[in-house]
Amino acid sequence: MTAAAATRRAGRRQRGVALITAVLIVALATVLAVNVAFRSMVDQRRSGTLYSLDQAFEIALGAEALAADVLHRDALQSQKDHLGEAWAQPVSLPLDDGIGVVQGQLVDLQGRFNLNNLVFADGTTNAAAVKQFERILTMLGLETDWATKMADWIDQNSDPGFPNGAEDSVYLAQDPPHLTANIPITRTSELLNLPGFGAQRYAKLKPYVSALPVGTPLNVCTAPGVVLDSLLENQRQFSLDPNYLVQQRKAVGCFPTLADLNSTMGGTAFDQIKNSLAETTSYFGATIWVTIGTTEFTLYSLLARGGTGPVRPILRSFGNE
Repeated sequence: MTAAAATRRAGRRQRGVALITAVLIVALATVLAVNVAFRSMVDQRRSGTLYSLDQAFEIALGAEALAADVLHRDALQSQKDHLGEAWAQPVSLPLDDGIGVVQGQLVDLQGRFNLNNLVFADGTTNAAAVKQFERILTMLGLETDWATKMADWIDQNSDPGFPNGAEDSVYLAQDPPHLTANIPITRTSELLNLPGFGAQRYAKLKPYVSALPVGTPLNVCTAPGVVLDSLLENQRQFSLDPNYLVQQRKAVGCFPTLADLNSTMGGTAFDQIKNSLAETTSYFGATIWVTIGTTEFTLYSLLARGGTGPVRPILRSFGNE
């Protein structure tokens, strides 16, 4: 092979190496460009989502303040709290510029059985309330021993209630082990701490129970039939026909009134429970949903109303009640 031929061959090899190198550089540059563009898109999306969440949070607080104002005005205008009033109606409002929607719903938490009433103010077990809770469980097709177990979770002593109570010895055997609360609860979801209670039982019971200060009375104007019928043994006047209760409340507002219950129960039976009943409410639960684009935010608030005074939030949670 002549020197000229060898030179031409070496030149072709160098051009081939240069071409491969150029292709690799272009490929690497393309990968880097795609990666930078993807990261930029993700960062923009993350920033947009965080901005929407912050915006939704502020909107939810505004809706909470609006709900408090509605409750305050209601206290000035009405002597009874029932499901025909303005506060009980769900609200849905569009946001400015069509960016989303805010929805809200108020519920009367005093229209439910207060789990903290399973004990007295001194922390001892309220046997009458335990029996009432057992009647609610029976009407819902649930085991009655959960009433004693829940009372043991709240009461201040360490003695299991008879016959199916549960105190520290039971909970220390759980995984992970823990002790009983021995104080009033702040959320009804603490029922899930009871061994074996489970989500299905909780979903069935949740619409009928609340977690309010000890001694808070039941508002008979808004209580569901199951809770009303639990006031007395062997009473099924309101729960067997829920439509009857709905129709009466649409017609007259507050039903049954305390006078109605006094008439149907009889004076002696009514006198035993009348101090635990009311026709007005101090504690409401507000649920507020804010949707902005694909971002969804939920605020749960416990609102306390003292007479005709201001309404204030005393408990908030986000995402989960």
